[in-house]
Amino acid sequence: MNDVELAVHIADTAGRLLLDLRETGRFEGKALGGEGDRIANALILETLRRERPRDAILSEEEVNDTARCSVERVWIVDPLDGTREYSEGRTDWAVHVALAIGGTAAIGAVALPGLGLTLDSANPLPLPATPDRLRMLVSRTRPAAEAVAVAEALGAELVPMGSAGAKAMAVVRGEADIYLHSGGQYEWDNCAPVAVAQAAGLHCSRIDGSPLTYNHANPWLPDLLICPHDLAGNILRLVGDLSQAR
Repeated sequence: MNDVELAVHIADTAGRLLLDLRETGRFEGKALGGEGDRIANALILETLRRERPRDAILSEEEVNDTARCSVERVWIVDPLDGTREYSEGRTDWAVHVALAIGGTAAIGAVALPGLGLTLDSANPLPLPATPDRLRMLVSRTRPAAEAVAVAEALGAELVPMGSAGAKAMAVVRGEADIYLHSGGQYEWDNCAPVAVAQAAGLHCSRIDGSPLTYNHANPWLPDLLICPHDLAGNILRLVGDLSQAR
């Protein structure tokens, strides 16, 4: 398998494992989420260590070993993005498997097991036309103030959704138009979604317009913007105006 095929295989397999676990009914609530994180992480790490033993790994569920920073190829994974949504029986959760090469989100697969879909960076979907009224994705529980303010300025409809991967893939799939987040994330929250979104031809950046880069000693990566290129300039300007007004 090449790297993309491996990423898809791992994301698919972990997603099926998580669905099977939920269907057993042996765990509920936080216990279900915790067990899901554990078994998906174990599968992902076992597969990567077997198939790509020379590559480094950064996983949400593992201790951050900064020795990876000296390695060119680093797999950045979130075994279960949207643990709450998964535990609640919803579909807006994901499995992220990405390969960063030289600090760039080079390859990614995002499984949406609840929808029976896996999107990857080698098979981009055609981007739909932008609708007359824009749709802005926000957190179900903690909508970012910047996103709400920008949506108001654009006259955009707010679309609450769960995991970061589900939100990013909603833009890729044409279910929404803008994913603007400023409430805090880590590299594993967005590396795979960014790889897929970039391959689809979408704009991906920090909310100050700077590039998204990966494999830093501190994996904190608190904000991002994913949207069509023709919307990016105006959105970044509005975010900048908000920052200056504070």
